[in-house]
Amino acid sequence: MTAIQGLAARPALRFWSQALLGSAVLAASAQVSLPMWPVPATLQTLAVLLLGALGGSRLGAAAVLLYIAEGAMGLPVFAAGTGGPAALMGPTAGFLLGFVASAWIAGQAGQGALRQALVLAAAHLVVFVPGVLWLSGFVGLERAVMAGFVLFVPGTAVKTALAFATLRALRRA
Repeated sequence: MTAIQGLAARPALRFWSQALLGSAVLAASAQVSLPMWPVPATLQTLAVLLLGALGGSRLGAAAVLLYIAEGAMGLPVFAAGTGGPAALMGPTAGFLLGFVASAWIAGQAGQGALRQALVLAAAHLVVFVPGVLWLSGFVGLERAVMAGFVLFVPGTAVKTALAFATLRALRRA
C-alpha cells in the first residue's frame, strides 16, 4: 500500500470504526428494557436519535445497519439479548428497520433549536410507521396501533426531549 492509498483509507476506517461504536451503543441501549408484549420499551430510539443527530445521517444510518446485521448474524444485540434471523421476522422487525430512517432524519437536525426539536420529533415518530405496519401483520392494525404506538407516546416524548437536551448541551460545550 502506498502512502497515498493509506491516507485515502483513513477516513473510511474512521467512519466504520465510529459506526461500529455506534452499533455497540445501540446494542447496549436495547438491553435497558421494560418488557412489554409484543414490543418492549427500550432506550434504543434515544440512542438512534443521538447517533443521527451527533454523527450525521450517513454515520447514524450506517451504525443502525451494522447493528441490524450483527443481530441477523446471531449476536445477542436486540432487546433482552436476542439475535438471529428469526428476530428480523418477528413482531419488532418493522421498528428495527424504522431505526434506519430515524437515524437518517435525525442527522438533518442542524443548528437551530426549533429545527432540532422538530427534526428529532419527526425522526422519532418515523420509527412507528414501519413498526406498526409490520406489527399489524401479527396482531391486526387496531391492536398494533395501540400496542406499538399509543402505549409508547409518553416514552417517546420523554426520549425525544432527552435527545434534544443532550444535543443542545453537547453543541454548547
